[in-house]
Amino acid sequence: MAGRVDHEERRRQIAEALLRIADAEGLQAASMRAVAAEAGVSLRLVQYYFATKEGLLLDALARLGAQLQARMDRWIGAASSASSPPSASSPPSPPSPSSPPSPSSPRGIVTAILSSILPTDPESRRITRTYAAYYTLVLNSPTVLESHGTLQPDRLEGFLTKQLHAAQRSGEIDPAKDPGMTAAGLLSMVNGLGSSVLAGQRDGEAALAVLTHHLDELFRTPADGRSPHPPRA
Repeated sequence: MAGRVDHEERRRQIAEALLRIADAEGLQAASMRAVAAEAGVSLRLVQYYFATKEGLLLDALARLGAQLQARMDRWIGAASSASSPPSASSPPSPPSPSSPPSPSSPRGIVTAILSSILPTDPESRRITRTYAAYYTLVLNSPTVLESHGTLQPDRLEGFLTKQLHAAQRSGEIDPAKDPGMTAAGLLSMVNGLGSSVLAGQRDGEAALAVLTHHLDELFRTPADGRSPHPPRA
C-alpha cells in the first residue's frame, strides 16, 4: 500500500510541476526536461511515470479539473452562510442579489458555480491562467488533446443545464428559454469576463457585478415577490 501511495505522490509532484510552468510561462515552455527540473527529479523519472508528453498533459489537466471542482464545491458550501456580496480580497462567498438566493435553489447553485470560476483571487487566477495555457496549446495543435480537453467543460455545461431546467419547472425563469443554450451562454460570458480580468480591462469586483446583472435578468422576480413565470408542468 505504501508503495502505491508513493507512486501516486510522484505522479502528482510531476504533474503539478507542469501546471506551475503552464501558469507562469505557458505550455510551450513545459518540455519534459523543464518539468523534471521544476519537479526536482530526473528526466528519466519523468519518463518512467509518463511515457509520452500527451500522457503528462492529460494527467495534469485532470488534476487541474479536480482543483476547479473542489473550488466550486467550496463556493456552493460557503453560499449557505454568505450574508454579503463577495470581494476579490475575501472569497469564496458568491455574489448575492438584493434578496440572496437559497444556496440549494437552482439560482443559488448557478450563482456559486459561475462566481467561483471568475479570477477574483490568487487561486482562481492561477486556475484561469493555466486553462488558458491549455486552450492556447489546443489552438496551435488541435489534435494534441482531441476528445479529452472538453470533458470537464461539457460536464459543467450539462450540470448547469439541469439546474436551469429545475428553475424552469419552479417558475424562476422564462419557460421559453432554452436551458442548454442559456447554460452555454453563461459559461461563455464567464470565460470572457475571466479573460478581461486577466487582461486588466476590469477587476474581479466589476466582473462579479456583470455576472450578477445577467443572473438578475435571467432570474427576474417582480417587486411584489411573485414568481415571474408560471411553473412548467
